[in-house]
Amino acid sequence: MKIIDMLRQGRRTVSFEFFPPKNDQGFSDLFAVIEALKPLRPSYVSVTYGAGGSTRRKTVELVKRIRHEIGIEAMAHLTCVGAASSEITSVLQNLHESGIENLLPLRGDPPKGQKTFAAAPGGFRYANELVAFIRAGYDFCLGGACYPETHPEAPSPAVDLENLKRKVDAGVDFLITQLFFDNADFYRFRDKAAAAGIHAPILAGIMPLLSLKQTKRFAQMCGARIPADLLAKLEPVEDDAEAVRSLGTMHAARQCEQLLDAGVAGLHFYTLNRSTATRAIFQHIKGQLGW
Repeated sequence: MKIIDMLRQGRRTVSFEFFPPKNDQGFSDLFAVIEALKPLRPSYVSVTYGAGGSTRRKTVELVKRIRHEIGIEAMAHLTCVGAASSEITSVLQNLHESGIENLLPLRGDPPKGQKTFAAAPGGFRYANELVAFIRAGYDFCLGGACYPETHPEAPSPAVDLENLKRKVDAGVDFLITQLFFDNADFYRFRDKAAAAGIHAPILAGIMPLLSLKQTKRFAQMCGARIPADLLAKLEPVEDDAEAVRSLGTMHAARQCEQLLDAGVAGLHFYTLNRSTATRAIFQHIKGQLGW
């Protein structure tokens, strides 16, 4: 089922994001983790492309298995990195023939060792170009990424919103935010997007904080900030892994509870291929979801 159809029916979506492991054992372990989440009845799961588009084959294989073997709706990420339009067409055709209906087209990060993004020969420079290319030839449901605290490469929030509207106008059906830790940033962004004429449903991207060092690195990469009051709780116990996980999970659960109260269209969890924190948060909010 297309994700946009779920949203148009008024269904709040709850989804989980995974990345393809590097080896066969990790692939089997991840498949088991995803299968164990099926009783939670997620709306869909998504699978990333990996750094520099390096896991293209594994992404396609994993979304096909999730959809057809586990029976959960799946969304494949697709990036511009290192691929000509002919290669992207081959991936699109494979997904289409396999019955996959949902895609998340992204520009993608520069390959390791490169500081700036450069389009591959015969490829695309920006996500809106990839979206338009897909929309011209296929009937996939297309998601899009957005940044509540502004894309790190954007010169200003206003320019970032202009770029986002260009992408939505090219054919994006719904949006998923990058991680954030202060709901006020999400509400502010949602209001500004609406004022800019961006009316696609916006799903909140949530990452349960499991390691302070790791989270600081992710936040820096994504242009996100960790609120001072949360840092004040975490820094005294940052060497106590269990204490950090507990505080991080509680914070994410409260975020989700408040977002649902505020009418968010859906929640998208960045799981880091782990399920414990996500399952705990789901138990906290399932009453609000009516699941």
